[in-house]
Amino acid sequence: MKDFAQTLAAPLSAAAMVLLLLSPAVAAAAEPPPSRNPADASASVPPARHVSALAGYRRHADESVASWRAANDQVKRIGGWRSYAREAAAASASAPAAAPKPAPLPHAPAHRH
Repeated sequence: MKDFAQTLAAPLSAAAMVLLLLSPAVAAAAEPPPSRNPADASASVPPARHVSALAGYRRHADESVASWRAANDQVKRIGGWRSYAREAAAASASAPAAAPKPAPLPHAPAHRH
């Protein structure tokens, strides 16, 4: 195990040294440009960039749906609505109970504004 740790430590330490040496260059590149005087009409201004809010929009696509008779037949094979009710009851029984809400103060206002 010691040999593995030593073998792994050598490249990691070299990578850490490279990162330490490059960090000032990265920090210098990340510094904001000097502030511009907004009252100077001849000051250069970066071009305005617009990114549409709808750029990632995907159009709705219809999905194929089975016939209602086939869906009803499948529900019948499964056991009907009672089967779904048993599943829901089992899921709620296994879920932890929610803590009860504390009683309101006797003279608390009904709405908080």
